[in-house]
Amino acid sequence: MNERRLPLDIIGALILGAALGLFYAWTLAPVQIIDSAPAALRADFKNQYRAAIAASFASNHDLARAKARLALLADADSYAALSAQAQQMLAAGESFASVEQVADLASALRGPPPTNIASSESPTPISFEPVNSTQNVTSAPQETLPPFSTEIPLPLFSPTPRPTRTPVPAPGAPFALVSQESLCDESLPDGILQVMTINLDGRQLPGIELIVSWPGGEEHFFSGFKPELGNGYADFNMAPNIIYSLRAADGGAPIENLSAPSCTAANGESFFGGLHIVLKR
Repeated sequence: MNERRLPLDIIGALILGAALGLFYAWTLAPVQIIDSAPAALRADFKNQYRAAIAASFASNHDLARAKARLALLADADSYAALSAQAQQMLAAGESFASVEQVADLASALRGPPPTNIASSESPTPISFEPVNSTQNVTSAPQETLPPFSTEIPLPLFSPTPRPTRTPVPAPGAPFALVSQESLCDESLPDGILQVMTINLDGRQLPGIELIVSWPGGEEHFFSGFKPELGNGYADFNMAPNIIYSLRAADGGAPIENLSAPSCTAANGESFFGGLHIVLKR
């Protein structure tokens, strides 16, 4: 029985036609996506979208509009996404003012912390749970970008050169001590000094420079480097039997005579505890 085979010239024509079709579709007339939904954006463009929303919120403080814009990204948890982005921006060395805007929006989404603990040192008590972490950091330059405002939805855009940055505005009111308590928790690192910075509304403040000093030494560290623990959170490791002084670089009376307290563990052994301090501006 004779088998009929497809001629080689027809096969060659099919291959050539397919190649020409791909060349036309990929090179001469590629698909262009216009007005794409924010949820369909690439990860780096989503980060730019969040940063633009944060800059707009820093300008108009319209939390409802910011939430509506963030909802277009379809993030499972907008607070977690903003907090993670703030950490990535810090690690990449981006403008501290831009990081602060993203962290501020994350803090606004979470809302003010509870205020149900009494303090003998202030008529306005604030309560924060101690957390288990340490972080020492060095000073970072503070810069700010001009406010950015746009209507929903934002179009897909390509990276453009950054505008000229403007000087950082003058610092706000000085910080004052709200509460100070000893921490005798065996699960925490020995000698941890936890500091929480807040404003008058109880909102946590990231990017606050704190200065701790002791005889023969001084250390600068910042709030907001661990947004998963609180955008106003910062900590420092105190050495045993050393007297420290703490103050905010923005101003305010220093808190003197700080030292790691002596605590007793459940098994009767002694260990050095920590301190938890709340500063309000």
